[in-house]
Amino acid sequence: MVLKEITSAFCLVAFVLAHDEHRAQKPMEGPHQGKSIELQYAPSKSLNSILGQADSVFSGISTFGRLPYFPCLVSDEEKYDIAFIGTYVLPLRSFTYDPQNDKGSRKVRFSGGYNVPLDANPFDSWAKVLDCGDIPVTSFDNVYAIQQIEQGHNMILTRSPFTDSEKTGPSKTGKTLPRVITLGGDHTITLPLLRSVVAAYGPISVIHFDSHLSVAPSPSSLPFLPKNRGANNHSPSDTWRPKVFGGAPTSQAAVNHGTYFYHAHEEGLLANDTNIHAGIRTTLSGPSDYDNDGYCGFQIVEAREIDSIGTEGIIKKIRERVGTEKPVYLSIDIDTLDPAYAPATGTPETGGWSTRELRTIVRGLEGINFVAADIVEVAPAYDTNAELTTMAAADTLFEVMGLMVKRGPMGVMGGEEQED
Repeated sequence: MVLKEITSAFCLVAFVLAHDEHRAQKPMEGPHQGKSIELQYAPSKSLNSILGQADSVFSGISTFGRLPYFPCLVSDEEKYDIAFIGTYVLPLRSFTYDPQNDKGSRKVRFSGGYNVPLDANPFDSWAKVLDCGDIPVTSFDNVYAIQQIEQGHNMILTRSPFTDSEKTGPSKTGKTLPRVITLGGDHTITLPLLRSVVAAYGPISVIHFDSHLSVAPSPSSLPFLPKNRGANNHSPSDTWRPKVFGGAPTSQAAVNHGTYFYHAHEEGLLANDTNIHAGIRTTLSGPSDYDNDGYCGFQIVEAREIDSIGTEGIIKKIRERVGTEKPVYLSIDIDTLDPAYAPATGTPETGGWSTRELRTIVRGLEGINFVAADIVEVAPAYDTNAELTTMAAADTLFEVMGLMVKRGPMGVMGGEEQED
């Protein structure tokens, strides 16, 4: 008995001493750092040189496309041209509740390689791309969580980029800024993300892929909004009635994944008449819903239009609406896709586009000046064993990343506009 106790104590001491060395360890680096790992089991150096490294796609830390990870919110030592960041809001909503959406940012992180249709490899280009991890967000207070998202995103967005940092850019300060792609998460996050982008660029044009309009109003009295926001004080009777979605009994419930664009318009975040929804097919409370949407500055492309005008016609409508000269924000709700292709989402709607059709439309937006983007409403717990939804989301972001890389540094757009 005594011997057994002595042996157990010895093992415990050895365990503590062994793990004490971990304090000096550095964070793991993804395979895109270009460092090769020696294969201990390789029979010869030639095999190791053929394989390059032993890292598998499922090994190591989870980053988008196996990009290198850096805690950008903790340190500004690493510069980047495109940053991936994850975040979420636990939805305190008036009409749907899906706590699984907060896990989407962690799951939607696998994609990568050469993009054949775009003829580009965003992982091997002029751009330095990092995965900056997740914005820490409280689970207990949506008001504070939204502030955390805005502040965290703005910290990532407003730093000096790795490329062309000295050139003139389209930002309000006249500087070139990096691009940020956010992985969500509940669609509520788009509101604080837009606040961050507008603080850097001014009112922004928005391309919004979704099956829902997402401009439902909440009560006109919103005490939790900053005093300099909500200047356009219109009565709720001018737009959708709150009771359509169960009302907004508290100020926290007033901002949710069905009202964020309404608030964005009220706060003056949206550029006038250059915003568009695509993929819309939701049921309505009545034709007046479309009037409300037009009031908020959006044009609508319904999902069923693909049957008559095809992907090329939809691409044409989007490009004509937003143009190719000004900064644009891209927001993609995964429920744009038909549930057959993306079942893991909080509010699925039948009659949507296929994954191939959405990716084709996104690729058709090449040349548009995307300064930031998000993909939201991915709920991995509801996915199939084959993970169709998270795979579709990751591959769609792969297309977005390719568009940003092909457009070039943000200084290119700023320089062209400066010369004009």
